[in-house]
Amino acid sequence: MGRILYLECYSGISGDMTVAALLDLGADAGVLKRALASLPVHGFEIEISRVKKAGLDACDFGVKLDAQHENHDHDMEYLHGHGHGHHHDVHVHTHEHRGLPEILKIIEGAEISAEAKKTAEKIFRILAQAEAKAHGVPIDQVHFHEVGAVDSIVDIVAAAVCLDNLGITEVAVPFVCEGKGTVRCQHGVLPVPVPAVMNIVEAYRLPVRMTEVEGELVTPTGAAIAAAIRTTSELPAEFTVSKIGMGAGKRNYERPSLLRAMLIEEKATYKNRKQAGEAAAQDCIYKLETNIDDCTGEVLGYVMDRLMDAGARDVHFTPVYMKKNRPAYLLTVICDEEKVKELEQILFEETTTIGIRRIKMERTVLAREHTEITLGEEKVKVKKCILPDGRVRLYPEYESAVRVAKKKGMPLQEVIWRSMQQKEEG
Repeated sequence: MGRILYLECYSGISGDMTVAALLDLGADAGVLKRALASLPVHGFEIEISRVKKAGLDACDFGVKLDAQHENHDHDMEYLHGHGHGHHHDVHVHTHEHRGLPEILKIIEGAEISAEAKKTAEKIFRILAQAEAKAHGVPIDQVHFHEVGAVDSIVDIVAAAVCLDNLGITEVAVPFVCEGKGTVRCQHGVLPVPVPAVMNIVEAYRLPVRMTEVEGELVTPTGAAIAAAIRTTSELPAEFTVSKIGMGAGKRNYERPSLLRAMLIEEKATYKNRKQAGEAAAQDCIYKLETNIDDCTGEVLGYVMDRLMDAGARDVHFTPVYMKKNRPAYLLTVICDEEKVKELEQILFEETTTIGIRRIKMERTVLAREHTEITLGEEKVKVKKCILPDGRVRLYPEYESAVRVAKKKGMPLQEVIWRSMQQKEEG
């Protein structure tokens, strides 16, 4: 898996918090400034600084707009109803009414990598889709201040550029915390989470954890970024942390608005340690089983061959007695997850079964590789297995051992025993 970015969203997530956290992780501020300077958009400056939040040192990323583009997103007084606008407004006369097509053109015109462009476009499409649904308009007619606002364009392009600069491809977002209550906008009072955020949560299955905090912890831009870049909700069972970044938010709620981002690496365990030749254990396999009391021996022999040819790891029959004391067989198949469907299809086609039980099983597998040892002048293929304590065991492959036994006129048991005692070649 390599490096994974883990976003810890206990105080929610917004565009500026994400950019600040990625800068704190080591994204190059010079690269970011050059990228933003190349945007065909005017009326803004950015500020990168250090701030203290709850006594903790964090990075702060701010977009300063000129009077014409002023956006009161971060003004608490304004947010809670003493002003007459908010960043969820659809038409705000002082703003340029940009829609999604215009914004995609702006991104296309920026001097940033193809990967950063792709990420920024994906974030904007998610955001526009959510706002269009919230306001009941087609996506190409979303002309509004939230997606059109200069600071949203800057936050989203900045997040995409920083992510690309850090070379991150895997992103874990186990959940985002959200507050409760309401926020005021030009058209009245919106519930928290605001509709655009809820639409993203619904469309992208973004895991949410509700809190008792009064206020909006997750902004539409923050939700769109999380939905666009998240590759998993699962953290590795064990990991090491190679770097931590703290990004500050602008709002002051009862919990400090901080986004903590970490570069983590999955700790090597038996299940993900790659040995030469063959990967060690997968963490899970599947067992398929079915009871069969009316198939002939020939049919069962044939179905076993078909299952093994199709990639089953193991197939076996167990004699059982079923109702009315009928002799029957329990047919068991061991396979990987991606083979389940295909092997079940074979079972239904080739046997009289009308139901298959499927059980997901964890397992521990020794790391192993295929190698050769020499007995006299004969080569014997062996499987070299490494025990958890590092000791090595050699197990000869049956066909190879039989060939040597016949050629040398030795008992098979002796070939097997001598192979297990050998040191491997080289």
